[in-house]
Amino acid sequence: MKIRSKWLVIVLSLFLGTTSFAQQKEWPVLKTYTGEYLKRVAMPVGGIGTGTVSLKGNGAIQDWEIMSSPAKGFNAIIPQGPPSNRAAFFVINIQEEGKKGQAILLEGPMSDRYYDGERGAIGTNHGLPRFAEATFKTAYPFGQVFLKDKDLPVAVTLGAFNPLIPGNVDDSSIPTAILSYKVKNISTKPLTISLAGTVQNFIGFDGSKGKTKKNINTFKDQDGLKGIHYTSNGVDKKSFQWGTFSLATNSKEQISYRTNWIPQKWGDTTLDFWDDFTEDGLLEERPSFNADAPVGSLAVKTTLAPGEEKDIRFFITWHFPNRPAWRNQKVNVGNYYTTKYKDSWDVAEKTVARVSELEAATEAFVNTFLESDIPEITKEASLFNLAHLRTQLGFRTKEGHFLGWEGTADNVGRGIGSCTHVWNYDQTTPFLFGEIAQTMRDTEFGYATTKEGLMSFRIELPLNTSAQKHGVAAADGQMGSIMKFYREWQLSGDDAFLKKHWPMVKKALEFSWIKGGWDANKDGVMEGSQHNTMDVEYFGPNPQMGFWYLGALKASEKMAQHLGEKSFAKTCEKLYKNGSKWLDANLFNGEYYEQDIQPPMLQENVADGLMMGMGTKDLTTPDYQLGKGVLVDQLVGQVMAHILDLGYLAKETNIKKTNKAIIKYNYRENMSKHANFMRSYALGDESALLMAAYPGERPDKPFPYFTEVMTGFEYTAAVSMLYENQDVIGLKTMQDVRDRYDGKKRSPFNEAEFGNHYARSMMAWGSVLAKTGFHYSAVDNSMKFTAKPGIYFWSNGYQYGKVEILDDGKSKKVTLTVLNGSVELSSFSLDGFGTISFRIGKTVDENKVATFTVKNNDKK
Repeated sequence: MKIRSKWLVIVLSLFLGTTSFAQQKEWPVLKTYTGEYLKRVAMPVGGIGTGTVSLKGNGAIQDWEIMSSPAKGFNAIIPQGPPSNRAAFFVINIQEEGKKGQAILLEGPMSDRYYDGERGAIGTNHGLPRFAEATFKTAYPFGQVFLKDKDLPVAVTLGAFNPLIPGNVDDSSIPTAILSYKVKNISTKPLTISLAGTVQNFIGFDGSKGKTKKNINTFKDQDGLKGIHYTSNGVDKKSFQWGTFSLATNSKEQISYRTNWIPQKWGDTTLDFWDDFTEDGLLEERPSFNADAPVGSLAVKTTLAPGEEKDIRFFITWHFPNRPAWRNQKVNVGNYYTTKYKDSWDVAEKTVARVSELEAATEAFVNTFLESDIPEITKEASLFNLAHLRTQLGFRTKEGHFLGWEGTADNVGRGIGSCTHVWNYDQTTPFLFGEIAQTMRDTEFGYATTKEGLMSFRIELPLNTSAQKHGVAAADGQMGSIMKFYREWQLSGDDAFLKKHWPMVKKALEFSWIKGGWDANKDGVMEGSQHNTMDVEYFGPNPQMGFWYLGALKASEKMAQHLGEKSFAKTCEKLYKNGSKWLDANLFNGEYYEQDIQPPMLQENVADGLMMGMGTKDLTTPDYQLGKGVLVDQLVGQVMAHILDLGYLAKETNIKKTNKAIIKYNYRENMSKHANFMRSYALGDESALLMAAYPGERPDKPFPYFTEVMTGFEYTAAVSMLYENQDVIGLKTMQDVRDRYDGKKRSPFNEAEFGNHYARSMMAWGSVLAKTGFHYSAVDNSMKFTAKPGIYFWSNGYQYGKVEILDDGKSKKVTLTVLNGSVELSSFSLDGFGTISFRIGKTVDENKVATFTVKNNDKK
């Protein structure tokens, strides 16, 4: 069966009878934040691999991370000159009949940031008048700040978004922040209003490094697009801080601007702007002067009748082509997105021309997702952690390869090299943007793996000369990469991709069997030195590596069978069966799986490339082991197997018991009495799952993070519980995480671990897969869902849509909708209920949905 439909036509005609998105006035909303819960809200607004700015909960625009570096807290201001310097801001001028005009910052109350020293308050744009109330509503990537003030005749809704469309990488990778200011006249008299945005030209300075020099602001008016184009005549074009950015509008109302403010001198600079803008809502140009970082402002003036509302839009765009190779400032690997545009003005022109289309497509995705009959907490965790993918966490080299840090500090990345054992947990990228995921597998098997099969778990740049430089393999990272490769092949159906990389995938598995390796005796059990995501080596069999290995064996068996390599497939099958039985018989203690510590005794017993040097020094009695601890994510390999529809890797009853044990021993309702000797990601009365608990014997020095809490691991445990239909404990675990990222204590869009926007937390998307039962294979053109009636969102990395399942007596009626691209189906299954097979060539035309009946024919 072939299903083809364009998202726009489906949105207009088939989306459950709703009106078209072009007619809708409101963006979708999942969560609302008010009062104290606005303090830490900072929603990234940017494209995949392009950098971002952030929308604060009170309406401020901060974290200008648009150059090739993190820049938390950077407010687009050069840290020099008198204290009157202002961060980037937007302001409204309101003129009522018979009254003097007044200017108000388009922001709500400041967070409680005060400083009693020399400079007084340190909050962004302190001292400027602002709205009395702010409410933040969001369903990522849409964020809206509702500004109200009983003393003002207007209500303002500030909306910000960047296009996000599953399967459409290019349209989800636009370097822009689209700002919508809806201003409503809530008085009984006509009003004249003017909105102005102000940004200093900081080209050359990324918030921590570099220097501005001979920067220039130019007003441009082309094809209905007007604004300030920020360039530089002095910053070195090879600098990582060189490029362009723009502030533009497509408004047809009266436009005024400044390409310069007056020279900085005490408070005169801002005073001059404020007086000028307040007088009549129009900006007068100021003479240029020898400034390395001139300030530019753009204003839109219009009138509002009583009760009238207008939407005035601004577009922030950027284009910075240079990027260092991780922290190597001598090597430039470039930015892929800049190969698509000439400069930031080109970005603005191309984006504005399509903004209605892009907005409608993004709304279609979010509304379809929110319509899904899955728990609200799974929607929140999955959707909000999607923001990570569009921060400085990840980037694409000029050739198009996507790479990522583990996380980001305020102004540098943390953990170089698309760390395989961290990115193992990411289920967001492959199921929303398969093209991106494929490039990651290409780096792992096409560049980072040696001819002997050793995959450097940190991939150095440039790829063609340095990918293998790290030279250390992580057992979980390497086995996980094999499973990820199988996932990308299944989701894409790309046999050329499989055939190209299969020799190195095979080598990566065979590397387990080398002398002194992970499974040197080739029995399906890893006994050797296993460097892993705990940043140390485990010695001896353990569940974390054990399940990854079993999953890699099973995935490799299926790939080998597909390619006709029967002998290798049988080897994988034999090792898998033996290893599975062994883990249940020897590591399961009746409640959970534990480690059997087996010291290697001598360095010569450990193959080269298997130890990082961060672990034990004594190989006779090694420190930093798991031992008999209850590891929070000991079933991560099993979770991945469920996601890949590979079935159980061990006894089902043991898996369920293990999940219960993790809750029994690792759960802390309150952290205030918990002794943690490392980093604290949960505190006080917050609830969480510990990394490991020791109900019995504990090593003197367990692995270093055992007392910590990390969200990516908690999500892994939660997803495991959801797959086992242990929903109460699984959803509670997810809720505990999101309660900590509540806007008051931490940003809802920034789950941290070793840095901001930590990659591992993108495991949250696994909860969507678990609750919908979604499986898809483009290899055999099959699709599967839960048999539970409902409406479910689905995305396979290339297409997305929804499925509606209705009980119809002894059968179930299915309505399948595709919202972009096309899907070929040979079979469709409802888990535990039945399967329907289709004759090849049967087609559902564009603008239609597929409706069919699945009978109860499951042999179980």
